[in-house]
Amino acid sequence: MMAIQLTSEQKALFADTHTIKVLTTVDGAGKPHGKIDRSIHLADDGTIVYLELLESSKSNHNLVESIWFDRTVSVLVWADGERCIEVTGKPVRVHITGPIFERYYVDVRSRLGDVDLSGVWIIVPEQVTDENFWLKKAREESERPFFRHLDRLAKPDIYSSN
Repeated sequence: MMAIQLTSEQKALFADTHTIKVLTTVDGAGKPHGKIDRSIHLADDGTIVYLELLESSKSNHNLVESIWFDRTVSVLVWADGERCIEVTGKPVRVHITGPIFERYYVDVRSRLGDVDLSGVWIIVPEQVTDENFWLKKAREESERPFFRHLDRLAKPDIYSSN
């Protein structure tokens, strides 16, 4: 896959301070590991930035393996119960020194106090999936009408609130 550019609406979702962002990585055995993290954001060039504070974290370990073994990671961005996207991509770099690292290190310490910054991870987005339930439900009913439960076909109003 190739890098993609997010739409202005998707960028706004990332920028919204009230969104919940979940980074999901996998280990060598394929076991997923999810982590809610407020540091996940978009850089000016459209890449995803994740600030890892702990050298020994499962996410950090899995991200290192993702670079070594060309694995994909996922970032779920959810807001207000309606807007939700999943961005899959590849970790391509981790800054552990230099000006980018230093900028984030100073910021992290000013916000959180006496903590370390293990690395500044850069993830290149490759695919975005809209995870809005109502959009996916409409698509499924349109494209796969036989997925409906038989009771809904026989008595469509049996469970409605009307």
